[in-house]
Amino acid sequence: METIPYDKRSGKIWFDGKPVNWPDVKIHVLSHGLHYASCVFEGERVYDGEIFKLEEHTERLFHSASRMGFKIPYTLELLNKACKEIIAIQKVKNGYVRPIAWRGSEMMAISAQQTKIHVAIAAWEWGSYFDPNLKLKGIKLDISKWRRPAPDTIPWDTKASGLYMICTLSKHEAEKKGFTDSLMLDYQGNIAEATGANVFFKNKSGELHTPVPDSFLNGITRRCVINIAQSKGIKIVERKIKPEEMTNFVGCFLTGTAAEVTPVSQIDKYKFTVCNVIKDLSESYQDLVRKKSAA
Repeated sequence: METIPYDKRSGKIWFDGKPVNWPDVKIHVLSHGLHYASCVFEGERVYDGEIFKLEEHTERLFHSASRMGFKIPYTLELLNKACKEIIAIQKVKNGYVRPIAWRGSEMMAISAQQTKIHVAIAAWEWGSYFDPNLKLKGIKLDISKWRRPAPDTIPWDTKASGLYMICTLSKHEAEKKGFTDSLMLDYQGNIAEATGANVFFKNKSGELHTPVPDSFLNGITRRCVINIAQSKGIKIVERKIKPEEMTNFVGCFLTGTAAEVTPVSQIDKYKFTVCNVIKDLSESYQDLVRKKSAA
């Protein structure tokens, strides 16, 4: 299906305090955010006209900006209102919202103390992140050569644009090999996450094992799925997991705002079954986001 390029779409984008015609939202080529990755963002899902976990996403955006050393020039309440306003203007019922904040073009060097902070929020209708047919069978992952950096080398607990460079490299390499996505290891060689989603494994006794998020985001969806699983009496084990341990697991899935709950059938040479437990967690997550989006 043909996709309209994002700079050719119609409607409005909330930009620096007000809705602006989509084609008229411009930034200068010498913006600091473009050259030095001083940019933070969020990804939010809209279900039946409501943004799921909006407040938590906005709070994380402000946290990310603070960790990057700049202050968003609006209140949390105003940005929450702006997100709701833009999905209403765009008539988005089931889609995606992208708030983003970045340093402008007043300075062009490593130092950027005097740059203006810009904020934009775009929204559009959007379906499944992964091919729905692949999701039913379970997607296949490569193992990336790029690792999540050590936590004392980057602001690892932010959703900052620079952190995704190695994700794009990893995903492109995986796609060239015929995989859908890539599993990334951490700086110590333990399993970390996929390029844009957290990962869970199911063992033969029914426990779910997931990496400790100490060098990558503890995703909002990750936390939701943990709560769902615990409510069903499923034991959650958060720990360091070595790649070779995947031979002991029978099931695997990814979680994320975009990925939702996506079963995995293969990671490199390791094979998994799309079992009923994973299907049930996926269905329960869909029930949560569709019935309690406004909560």
